[in-house]
Amino acid sequence: MSWDLMALLLLIGAIWGSFLNVCIHRIPLEESVVLPNSRCPACRHIIAWYDNIPILSWFVLRARCRHCQTAISPVYPIIESLTALLTLSTLLHFGLTPTGIALTVLGYALITLTVIDFEHYILPDVITLPGIVIGVVLSLLPWFSPPLASWQNALIGVTAGGGGLWLFGWLFQRFAGKEGMGLGDVKLTALLGAWLGWQALPFTIFAAALLGSFVGLLWIAVSGRDRSLPIPFGPYLALGAWGYLYFGPTVYGWYLGRPLMMF
Repeated sequence: MSWDLMALLLLIGAIWGSFLNVCIHRIPLEESVVLPNSRCPACRHIIAWYDNIPILSWFVLRARCRHCQTAISPVYPIIESLTALLTLSTLLHFGLTPTGIALTVLGYALITLTVIDFEHYILPDVITLPGIVIGVVLSLLPWFSPPLASWQNALIGVTAGGGGLWLFGWLFQRFAGKEGMGLGDVKLTALLGAWLGWQALPFTIFAAALLGSFVGLLWIAVSGRDRSLPIPFGPYLALGAWGYLYFGPTVYGWYLGRPLMMF
């Protein structure tokens, strides 16, 4: 891939990142992500195009609204930069192909869900439910190849991912007396099963549990956070799934190739 093309992909990714910022802000408020044009959340002034250039405008404006001088969160350029890097790295790794483009779109959805879950403790149905359907539809089309799932693996992934996690949450609530898994996490796992197949789920869920436990304990130790407060699990499912795309088959191959230990 040429340097010119990589620069173009970074630019396209940053532009999509700007749109993801709109989605992250508006979807929890149940507002349209299309209309009206981008506005300052504080003064509601429409943002001019030259103040809405991904990443660059944040620095030019010195992180403040041009009209009311309200501070602009650094989350905005971080999301735009992350989306740009995800776009380039995904298309470099999986190729500028229908599969690579589809996985890039999946990455955009996971970024959006991750930030919303961290900020609001929800995984909106408007993303997860259509995501499940799209994953199954892609599995039926001939233009897409692994690591996207075949239709058989996608259907098993939806059933095992959604149904299995729902059953775990139901059993946990029944015996522990408190909610251990939200329905949003169940739907997100079903989405990941639809896109990546049931084979991705063991790695994804194990990695998510490991990451979530580590970050949760660190969070409690550093900030003194109440142990009874919920910790969003969706971001760790997203990270686990993305880790599977890059490292899952290698880890599975290493693990399955080890000699059995007899006790």
